[in-house]
Amino acid sequence: MQSNVNPSFQDAEATEDWERALISGNGRQGALCYGTPARLRFTLAHEDLFQPVTEPLPAPLTAPALPRLRELLDADRFRDAARAVCDLAVAEHPGYEQTRWIDPLIGAGTVTFTPANPGDGYRRGTDFSTGVVRQEWTGVTVDAFVSRPADVLVIRVTGTDGTVGVEPIAGEPDRPIDHTVDRLGDDLVLTGRFGLPLWAGALEGWTVAVRVRRTDEGILIVARTATGTREPAEALAALPAGGFGDLLKEHAAEHGDLFARVRLDLGGHQAQRLFDAGRYAIMCSTGRRPPTLQGVWSGTYSPPWRSGWTIDGNLQAALLAVHPTGTPELMPPLFDLLDDQLDDFRENARRLYGVPGLFAPAHLGTHGRQNHFGPIWCLTFWTTGAAWLARLYLEHWQHTGDLEFLRERALPFLREAAEFHLSFVSITDGRARFSPSYSPENDPGRSGDQATVDATLDVQAVGALLRGLLTITEVLGLSGPDVLRWRSLLAALPPMRVNDAGELAEWVDPRFPDNHEHRHCSHLYPLYYGGDPAFDEDPVLRAAAVRAVRARLRWWLSEASDEMGYGLALLGVAAAHLGLGEEAYAALTRISEAYWRPNLVPTHNRDHMFNVDLAGGLPALVVAMLMRSRDIGADGTARIDLLPALPPAWPTGSAHGLIARGPVTVDLTWSPDSVEAVLTSTTDRIVHLGLPDGRTDPITLRANHPHHLTTRR
Repeated sequence: MQSNVNPSFQDAEATEDWERALISGNGRQGALCYGTPARLRFTLAHEDLFQPVTEPLPAPLTAPALPRLRELLDADRFRDAARAVCDLAVAEHPGYEQTRWIDPLIGAGTVTFTPANPGDGYRRGTDFSTGVVRQEWTGVTVDAFVSRPADVLVIRVTGTDGTVGVEPIAGEPDRPIDHTVDRLGDDLVLTGRFGLPLWAGALEGWTVAVRVRRTDEGILIVARTATGTREPAEALAALPAGGFGDLLKEHAAEHGDLFARVRLDLGGHQAQRLFDAGRYAIMCSTGRRPPTLQGVWSGTYSPPWRSGWTIDGNLQAALLAVHPTGTPELMPPLFDLLDDQLDDFRENARRLYGVPGLFAPAHLGTHGRQNHFGPIWCLTFWTTGAAWLARLYLEHWQHTGDLEFLRERALPFLREAAEFHLSFVSITDGRARFSPSYSPENDPGRSGDQATVDATLDVQAVGALLRGLLTITEVLGLSGPDVLRWRSLLAALPPMRVNDAGELAEWVDPRFPDNHEHRHCSHLYPLYYGGDPAFDEDPVLRAAAVRAVRARLRWWLSEASDEMGYGLALLGVAAAHLGLGEEAYAALTRISEAYWRPNLVPTHNRDHMFNVDLAGGLPALVVAMLMRSRDIGADGTARIDLLPALPPAWPTGSAHGLIARGPVTVDLTWSPDSVEAVLTSTTDRIVHLGLPDGRTDPITLRANHPHHLTTRR
């Protein structure tokens, strides 16, 4: 391959399948780069290009029926309770007679290049450090990237002439779309217009403008997707000037800064390359919005689950490595999305349960209304969405120390999320009950009924929310009657249950038997983050969590499992948090072998369904094996453990630029005999440092002064 592009990997897979394409993106736009020497394709997508298919409705008005729903659940009539919600919804609006989905993220169109001399010897590769995708064959090189500053796809062809075109993606949309292509000389503009009728606020269409310039160096193609329609000449005039080199230089500076925040060396182990590939995919698909299920790429009109934002684990996994790998600026797009949907969350809470606060549905798209549910998938019973999202606000503060963010953005969201539970939760004899309840997508004892009471996740997430609020009030020096209310609910939360097998139970209510043959492990939620004091203080509870991890992992490592690779990553992170190096490495190995294609984009199931959740989950798992940090309290003391779950397969290695909660930057180098670490804090602080040999040393960090240490393993 030619100079100035250093591919992070190469292969010879010429493909017509967009799911096996190489990827580039700037978060706002994505490009799938694939094809053969006979014809190259660059399929474009845009983060806001959701086809209006299903008109959003108000969440069903079930609040008046809450006493009856609770009676049914108390009487073990779980399916009847779920069915009652559906019946009420249909009675209110016939649109609920069919399952309602969010609108799909669709492909915008495909720029094609048909070379004059196809040739042979096809190779392709991606440079993660610049975002450049290269495809080449004998005498011909085609480089492409999506510019961050210029917001365009840039393609340079050298070594051949050829024909440039643009066309709609293949397939049939759920509703009609009118496509036109205008040609102005060599330039092209594809316009898509969504069929009527449309509802207020619905997107009307989009344009793909493609400019083609032939120079002594070859062919330069610049393309941009924009939502909304405009005149072809206007769309083309908005494209930036400049050559390939200038555009790449400006882009590579921004992209390269993000990618270079962390450097990992595992001696060439496969996890090192997948770590880079995962971070690259999340960086490339985070723009004004966070990554959807497919990032910012789509070559279809019907993506799995419509490719919105699924918040019962998927989106959290996609974003799990953002903070510990030093790219906190990739998190605010999530908070911006939530800000835009707060009114829907408030209306959900009012209509579903008659309470103030926030109810965030499991599936978010162009709106935040709770429209997707059914008699089995009883998602109106999942009340923990906002509480889980609140954890991500806390993560942002814990990893940045940004007090303005804590005061202006985190505290208001956490207050409203808590307000829902203060009104929804019933307290009898001093014990809080969560009814209805739902542990994401699992059915106790494989009963087929997902409606439950007192899911462990509810207790954990609400407990973390309340503890977070109490910490915030100390940090910001606040007081008031709400503090007493938060303390009161926190004290009423029931303890987590240990089942008869000695495992952490997925439901506090003993009526519900565990089902380990399942892709989710939501009752391990605290172990994805800074933990829960209960696991540190109670050895029985910690041992129960260990047994639960091992029980769920046995299913994952069997041939019966074939789903949701990011769930295995979360399980591995929980194992690493518990210090289970063998189990964490087993999870990592299964992920690496079964859920990544040659294009180094992960899949949802084994070699099935283009999906980026695991692109965040795998790097988070690697970090969790190398470094563990607990939540900091109001005094700012950090607790950091080095190499808590290091596997024998990594006898030597290094990781530079990891970020522990505090924030504290951690650089690590290890060998079979010793560990060298450099810790740097932005403020003066005490760190309780856990060492690989089991000792814990308190150290004092001075602001912005690196602290060096060497210790034995």
